[in-house]
Amino acid sequence: MTSTTKSDAATGALRGGPRRRRVRAGGGRGAPLPLLVPALIGMAFLVVPLVALLVRAPWRSMPEQLTSAEVWQALQLSLICATAATAVSLVIGVPLAWLLARVEFPGRGLVRALVTLPLVLPPVVGGVALLTALGRNGIVGKWLDSWFGVTLPFTTAGVVVAEAFVAMPFLVISVEGTLRAADPRYEEAATTLGASRFTAFRRVTLPLIAPGIAAGAVLAWARALGEFGATITFAGNFPGRTQTMPLAVYLALQSDPEAAIALSLVLLAVSIAVLAGLRDRWMTVG
Repeated sequence: MTSTTKSDAATGALRGGPRRRRVRAGGGRGAPLPLLVPALIGMAFLVVPLVALLVRAPWRSMPEQLTSAEVWQALQLSLICATAATAVSLVIGVPLAWLLARVEFPGRGLVRALVTLPLVLPPVVGGVALLTALGRNGIVGKWLDSWFGVTLPFTTAGVVVAEAFVAMPFLVISVEGTLRAADPRYEEAATTLGASRFTAFRRVTLPLIAPGIAAGAVLAWARALGEFGATITFAGNFPGRTQTMPLAVYLALQSDPEAAIALSLVLLAVSIAVLAGLRDRWMTVG
């Protein structure tokens, strides 16, 4: 065997290893029936309700439904409150994510668990928790009322608070993950050159983690836009003041199903837009 042949054989062996692993990982061209059937059932279970929503949508009267005074009030209030809740989440959520990612302190795991708890907490329970904390007789709300005359429950500000409570963990998780992936040596180099920790964060870290912040903000905004349980529990359902789109859907379903479907399609379109915008971030490995 010549040296060229040996070299080609070695190269083929090296190339064949990954190729064989890829073939094995693919599992062949066909799918086993015991896996294919439940997979198709699962896909139908998730897709059919959305298709039914599109089929039953009142497309001809959709412009009239979406431009009615009640629907427009709910839509406008939802957009304003979701944007305000996202702004609140950015102001306090990004520093919190930095604290969890960069600072070692006792009980950091417990703090992280408490911060992410609203992700799995039933929204109605979150609304009750907000009432006990920020209600007029709450442990913090009573001082806000007596000292500053601030009452949050059943107000538009209460909607923003409820939405920020359930949406901010999405932002914190996204930004913390981006911070952990970013190289901290850039910050250390900036501090050795005389920059303060805050200046290094503002001039070095923020530009590095900007994509993570943007992704977290979009997720938080979408979650705030669709919030229902905490909002109706803490802020109530008053048209023009606290009635957001999910609450309007719930109310319209009892009297005007076509309006409920029209509002639901708006929320569906927003969700699809969020998923489409973040697809590259979720599907990219590494």
